[in-house]
Amino acid sequence: MKSSVVVSLFASGAAAQVGPWGQCGGINWTGGTTCVSGYHCVYQNDWYSQCLPGADSTTLKTSTTSTKPTSTSTAPATTTSAAAKGKLKWLGINQSCAEFGQGTYPGTWGKDFTFPSTSSIQTHINDGYNIFRVAFAMERLVPNSLTGSPDAGYLKNLTDTVNFITNAGAYAILDPHNFGRYYGNIITDTTAFGAFWTTVAKQFASNSRVIFDTNNEYHDMDQTLVLNLNQAAINAIRGAGATSQYIFAEGNSYTGAWTWNTTNTNLAALSDPQNKLVYEMHQYLDSDGSGTSATCVSSDIGVQRIVGATSWLRANGKIGILGEYAGGANSVCQTAVTGLLDHLQANSDVWAGALWWAGGPWWGNYIFSFEPPSGTAYTYYNSLLKQYTP
Repeated sequence: MKSSVVVSLFASGAAAQVGPWGQCGGINWTGGTTCVSGYHCVYQNDWYSQCLPGADSTTLKTSTTSTKPTSTSTAPATTTSAAAKGKLKWLGINQSCAEFGQGTYPGTWGKDFTFPSTSSIQTHINDGYNIFRVAFAMERLVPNSLTGSPDAGYLKNLTDTVNFITNAGAYAILDPHNFGRYYGNIITDTTAFGAFWTTVAKQFASNSRVIFDTNNEYHDMDQTLVLNLNQAAINAIRGAGATSQYIFAEGNSYTGAWTWNTTNTNLAALSDPQNKLVYEMHQYLDSDGSGTSATCVSSDIGVQRIVGATSWLRANGKIGILGEYAGGANSVCQTAVTGLLDHLQANSDVWAGALWWAGGPWWGNYIFSFEPPSGTAYTYYNSLLKQYTP
């Protein structure tokens, strides 16, 4: 999830213009088609165009095909029929709390951060969810420098959480929730980044149900650097003896599915000797895709924002997962989330699963909280999501 809202309010004279990262075109789109200064409208797929950084543009690129559906109720076609759809390999919940207190390091357990509730995780497992992404802070796990040793206390608490999940038969994703940064600075030293992953992977090399997520939501970084950091992590993890586990690689631009096929195309070059690499994307359904609003753009925005990524995965022979997604507790978002999950399931040859953002004991009345028993999203969406569990 993005750490801040990227869209701004504009004067009434620019009301017809779309803000940064907003939708600016697509089949049946009725909103603005020009972007504010410094952004231009970029075609992503027939159903979605987006305001991306760059020179201003008043020209909207439309579909590359000569014909388009006209019905407002028609979803984009998939290559796999609904009747032939398969089950997803994974469906689960993010566990977000051990990374809280960003900027306060090491911080105090119980004041600045905490760890997930094992009783809540067990409730999810009982409901059929089989994968949990456990966020943590790199600065707490390996303090002082990327090449340093792990903090024994933080490592123990993280390991206890992971072992609870995996001993119950589910998968645990290790998620360094750092946005490609360490103590606020962009990580540019791929050797040091590899050393960090060697340290971490050695701790979990014998647990086949652990999954290594290279880093959460790289953004505003050199694209080749993102490629090289991912490859350094893969090499280090495998070199540390962790050869049976999956590795999830994330992309630039907050690893957004809606921009993946225009932003992260070079990541197709990533190589894993164990052939267990999965591309992790995130997708929210509000106007700027930041996941900060309970209002979804439309009832079919879930499908619109991931069809381009589906095509990229299939064209490149890759497997993907939605590591984060969510929608507000309302009927429009519910329809959009249903469409998104239907699309993933109908294209399960390239999509392995999805994880809701987010569970955790400190979320309170957060709009997307999936913490049992009374989280806003848990009470609204649990019965729906359970229909898609493996």
